[in-house]
Amino acid sequence: MNGAPSLSVVLATHNRRDVVLATLNRLRVPGVLPAAHEIIVVDNASADGTAAALARHDVRAILLRRNRGACAREYGLRSARAPLILMLDDDSFPRPGCVERMAEHFTRHPRLAAASFLAHLPDGSQECSALPHVFIGCGVGLRTAALRACGGLDLSFFMAAEEYDLSFKLLAGGWGVETFDDLHVEHLKSPAGRRSDRIACYDIRNNLRVVARYLGGEHAAAYRHDWMLRYRWLAERHGHETANARGERAGRFRALIDSCTRQRRLPPWALEGVFGWSAIERRLRALAESGARRIVLADWGKNVYAFVRGARAAGLEICAIADDRFAAPGRCYRGLPIVQVDEALGLAVHAWVVSNTSFVHADVTAAALRARTPLPVLNWYGLARSDSLSAVRRSAALHAHG
Repeated sequence: MNGAPSLSVVLATHNRRDVVLATLNRLRVPGVLPAAHEIIVVDNASADGTAAALARHDVRAILLRRNRGACAREYGLRSARAPLILMLDDDSFPRPGCVERMAEHFTRHPRLAAASFLAHLPDGSQECSALPHVFIGCGVGLRTAALRACGGLDLSFFMAAEEYDLSFKLLAGGWGVETFDDLHVEHLKSPAGRRSDRIACYDIRNNLRVVARYLGGEHAAAYRHDWMLRYRWLAERHGHETANARGERAGRFRALIDSCTRQRRLPPWALEGVFGWSAIERRLRALAESGARRIVLADWGKNVYAFVRGARAAGLEICAIADDRFAAPGRCYRGLPIVQVDEALGLAVHAWVVSNTSFVHADVTAAALRARTPLPVLNWYGLARSDSLSAVRRSAALHAHG
């Protein structure tokens, strides 16, 4: 296109020529992108003719000499010419009208740095981040000025948890990161080129790095323990123990370097916004004051520590954590048995608390439980509303006052 674009679309690909070409065709559907746009495709040293195919399309192709993984999109982010960027996977694309609404959110909220989409998967399920105020890489709008101020994707991550790192950088810089329920992206999860063992290795390695960079003290110790346990159990379930062990070793080494040289630490308001320790504890204290004494936590989510910590501070007895994915004979988390939902339904408790801060999964869990038990099912992390911008307003106030 001629002239300055209003939107830069950035994606990366590696040896998935047919996949990325199909995505480019879907981006050309009327109503998907504004007229004044540019598309930047970063080719990760593909050997399947991707570069030649891209040359026949109206895109800016950045050809790398080696594979830099999902973080190769950083090269596209750096070269983007528009004030707003839409970052995608090579097999994801927004629904018509959503990019226009995305731009409206950025106009309405000048301290918004990242507007995350809800991802829709082929099986009909939805996907979002495990934590609030963290975007998903398969569909997110980014403010170019915020990236220039705070930095973009860290190439050393290669893949996995790079969204956490960038989200936390933006939050630490006083910007807002939000998910909007009126922004939708289709994510096909094309299997070509996906190696689950490699993902298992990078998952734990990079999550340990995120902890080292942004958390301190008791919280760093707690989440380092929890996330190592989480990814170890996931690896056992999928037969990736060797890859996970390799990732743990690499993660400990890189985390040590990061903790010494790349400390960023999130400010208290951002930590609370992401992990919700105080808010969760307040709600659990209110539950205890209402007369409840015994509860079940539903879901061994990535932030379950906040619920266990809060319940114990409130004097509540946690009888079990119910999660069919992670339940196993004799398996415990911080002294609490992890059991099947069927078993937990037979326990004598006063209430169920959904202990998952991934709002898509929290809603699914809450709905399933409400169909099976007459007891209260408390879900404090339902779908975010489009005007749910407390973190943006808070960060704007902090920025205005210094």
